[in-house]
Amino acid sequence: MSALERTGLAALRRIDPETAHGLALRALQLGLGPRGGPYATSRLATQIAGLNLPNPIGLAAGFDKNAVALHPLGRCGFGFVEVGAATPRPQEGNPRPRLFRLTEDQAAINRFGFNNKGMQAIAHSLRERPKGGVTGLNLGANKDSVDRADDFAQVLRHCGPFIDFATVNVSSPNTEKLRDLQGKAALTALLAGVMAANAGLTRPLPVFLKISPDLNEAELGDVAQVAEAAGLSAIIATNTTLARDGLKSASKTQSGGLSGQPMFEKSTRILARLSTLTTLPLIGVGGVGSAEQAYAKIRAGASAVQLYTALVYGGLALVDEIARGLDHLLARDGFGSVAQAVGSGRSEWL
Repeated sequence: MSALERTGLAALRRIDPETAHGLALRALQLGLGPRGGPYATSRLATQIAGLNLPNPIGLAAGFDKNAVALHPLGRCGFGFVEVGAATPRPQEGNPRPRLFRLTEDQAAINRFGFNNKGMQAIAHSLRERPKGGVTGLNLGANKDSVDRADDFAQVLRHCGPFIDFATVNVSSPNTEKLRDLQGKAALTALLAGVMAANAGLTRPLPVFLKISPDLNEAELGDVAQVAEAAGLSAIIATNTTLARDGLKSASKTQSGGLSGQPMFEKSTRILARLSTLTTLPLIGVGGVGSAEQAYAKIRAGASAVQLYTALVYGGLALVDEIARGLDHLLARDGFGSVAQAVGSGRSEWL
């Protein structure tokens, strides 16, 4: 991390977290972020669901909710970028404050509630996405929708022509009863609608499912079975958690979803278990803040990883550091590709 970025991060951490996030996005739009593009080697080159990635380090949804910084994010070192979540209609989300730093835990709690400008505005931005990059959209549902399941299909139909993959997000804890859609019958019906909408696109997309880390063993098995039967292309494991085990920070009792370092072990164990229940590719999310943690996710069963909260503490320079470090770790252990390492350490997490 450069001295300039270190100073900037220190300044941002002295103000309200959501305001700081908005300023960080604005700085990116003004050209103040990294400019080198993704670090890529033949060892890091990854294919998942037919998508060719220069490296397996992705940006998780939530950082750029409205797809306003796609071009600068394309220069920040990510192998792929996911934006959103997008809902059919614009919505304000939950009242502020709704984002909390847990500095002592290198974590965050959010209860945003799918605040976004709606699918029409987001589609307009996605039309101008960088050529050659891999851009995905997280699909969401309006809080007051009379048919939340159909909301996901609506967003896909509207934005599908302008993205490379879509993620069905039924695992956010911040929209009341959204996680109920992870139940077997509800999820089967929802995904049938999404996949029908996908089939109607001129260019059908890989469709992913993002799951909660708070599923029990039976629920995890049901999700794996439904995802395979629906013809999905991958599963993202995992979203934020409602658990609060072992936290030190003053904000630990705030309601919402916990992300960051305390998620690493929990989400990696879910990932490893899921890898024994499905042959679908997995994307590992939760507590990735170093090359070693990205490598652990891959060895637990992930074909690629995503991060977000770690950027609050490590800055965007972290992306390049992780990619270079991961390349070194793969070479050290004799792997010629990311694919060769996938699942090689699964037993350590079961």
